[in-house]
Amino acid sequence: MSAVSTATTGSLPAALVGVEWAREHLDDPAVRFLEVDVDTRAYDTGHLPGAVAVNWRTQLTDSVRRDLVPRSELEELLRSGGIHDDTLIVLYGDNHNWFAAWAYWQLRYHGIDNVRLLNGGRAKIEAAGLPLVTDTPAHGEGTISIGEATREELRAYRDEVLAGIGQAQRGLVDVRSPAEYRGELAAPEGLPQEAAQRKGHIPSAVNVPWSTAVAEDGTFKPLDELRSLYADRGITADKEIVAYCRIGERSSHTWFVLSQLLGYPNVRNYDGSWTEYGSLVGVPIETGDGSQN
Repeated sequence: MSAVSTATTGSLPAALVGVEWAREHLDDPAVRFLEVDVDTRAYDTGHLPGAVAVNWRTQLTDSVRRDLVPRSELEELLRSGGIHDDTLIVLYGDNHNWFAAWAYWQLRYHGIDNVRLLNGGRAKIEAAGLPLVTDTPAHGEGTISIGEATREELRAYRDEVLAGIGQAQRGLVDVRSPAEYRGELAAPEGLPQEAAQRKGHIPSAVNVPWSTAVAEDGTFKPLDELRSLYADRGITADKEIVAYCRIGERSSHTWFVLSQLLGYPNVRNYDGSWTEYGSLVGVPIETGDGSQN
């Protein structure tokens, strides 16, 4: 199987494909579409032909350890979708690619580079009239291999987050809603209450909600607008950036914007996020507008 050329994505950044590109590659054996939705029932209502469903609750998470799924299980998941080492993986999902971006981050963390995000996700697919089917695809077993080494430069851990509080060279961005940031809300409506013991935000973090990076049609805003959006809050390319949310999926979306679209060289996702930090003993927490003043 030959790899797909990425030169066909037009004016989009290399990490993205558009709906018309997707339309042209629905039957391409070198491409595999994976759908990762917040609402895990959405796939059954209609999905791209040949697309494979990935359940973020059961297939991307080790629920016992509250951690990312182990490398071996991720490899098995991809192989069951008929994915080979030279297959181009294209991720999309509902809610403007929340969990599709999380899956993208996990694949990159495990050393997989032949992966793209479909700009606009399910909303854009439906608006563009791409075909949707309800059949479950049957792909032959893939042969993809995932190496043992992980890209730790893409992931932040609690001790690193604590050490970076208030540091001038560190840009800490809380991508949750303003109400969550201020400590008025534990979690977005409709999502499981994986609540921390306390509400609020990490001191010195600025609040740039993930949704502010998305245009009305669900696609990412133009690069110049995105660059200004983050620069206005002090999130600039010369800093070490750490993004966090509640469980790591919305911060993956922001990680994607900063690292994959804007090209910031040092961006990490703190996937422990507020579920971990807000339950730690003896760590500083702010409520209200905090660093937004």
